[in-house]
Amino acid sequence: MTGIEHVLNPPRANLGADTDRWRFAVIALIAFLTLVDLFAAQAILPALVEKFQVSRAAMGFAVNASTFGMAVAGLGIAYFGRRIDHRSGIWISLALLSLPTTALAFTHDLKVFAALRIVQGLCMSAAFTLTIAYLSEHFSPTQATGALAAYVTGNVASNFFGRILSAVVAGFGGLEINFLTFAALNIAGALLVRLTLKKTSAMMQTSEDGSFNMRRWTYHFADGELRRVFAIGFLILFAFIGTFTYVNFQLVALGLSPMTLGLVYLVFLPSMLTTPMAGKLAVRIRAKLGIISTLGLAIAGLAALLSVSLPLVLAGLALVAIGTFLAQAIATGLVGRRAVTDKAGASGIYLASYYTGGLAGSLVLGQIYDHVGWPACVGVLVAALLAAIVIAVPIGSMPGPSRR
Repeated sequence: MTGIEHVLNPPRANLGADTDRWRFAVIALIAFLTLVDLFAAQAILPALVEKFQVSRAAMGFAVNASTFGMAVAGLGIAYFGRRIDHRSGIWISLALLSLPTTALAFTHDLKVFAALRIVQGLCMSAAFTLTIAYLSEHFSPTQATGALAAYVTGNVASNFFGRILSAVVAGFGGLEINFLTFAALNIAGALLVRLTLKKTSAMMQTSEDGSFNMRRWTYHFADGELRRVFAIGFLILFAFIGTFTYVNFQLVALGLSPMTLGLVYLVFLPSMLTTPMAGKLAVRIRAKLGIISTLGLAIAGLAALLSVSLPLVLAGLALVAIGTFLAQAIATGLVGRRAVTDKAGASGIYLASYYTGGLAGSLVLGQIYDHVGWPACVGVLVAALLAAIVIAVPIGSMPGPSRR
């Protein structure tokens, strides 16, 4: 066992608050390196529109095509995740991720760009889903909540630093150097996982004879509460991507330059401080109230986006980020606790729904932005989060399905 492995998987006698903090910090770094590519290209969307000479909606859809790959891979892991060595699956996925990322530096065709983004999504989702399952299985129920919150915090950091890094590198070195830089980060993520995560059994079987058990997987859809969480995940990323993809054009209209646009993502900084509190928030006021209150905060932030005052718009974006990331962390933890068996399957279905919502958000909001305008976009985003709040109301009062 390496020194870093000892930090992530210490002997039980040494477990304590300080040890957990170190372990959670490494988990957050793994999450950061897993998802740093996902939304970074949104920060250079105006530059990509200029390069490919296409509409904002077309480029926005191509940039966010990665969410389609995320959804497809999430379903794949839902079916086969229990038969995959989680540690190997994670680091191999991240190593493979560097290939489409490198290819993005050299393509000049929008269709090829979109296809490469889909492949990126496949690799990122496989690593993401397997890591969530790994954390749920290798931590106690109490520690798992903190571990998952740390992972989502790393996700927040990837949104923040990924966008800023993308804007700065593209501004100084161009789009090609930008994508090559992110390919190097993909390799770094693969190496970190290889060095830190504890080895698991070579085959994590789904039934006594090792074959895939469809009944076990369909338990998740038979659970009304899990179905509600899947729907909430869809609506959270629908609103998040719809907001942070097309608000860029509003910010440019307010006078921001492409370089300055990267600094706007400092609005994610408060989320890095609040997201680790998701586990404690869910315990203190229950998951249902946690989701409802955090999404209510995001709705307040959306209302501020109708302003023509840049400080007010930035404050609104910060509230949207805080609310949606907290809700995402609470929902992710709820899936891990609710799924008694096959946590990889439940996590895969949740993430498939989550990222399908992101793809829908980029497509629907792009058309609304181009044909109706930004105020209409904000109205749709508010409606989506209100629907998520309504769906969350029965959570906590529904029995799970029989697992006999």
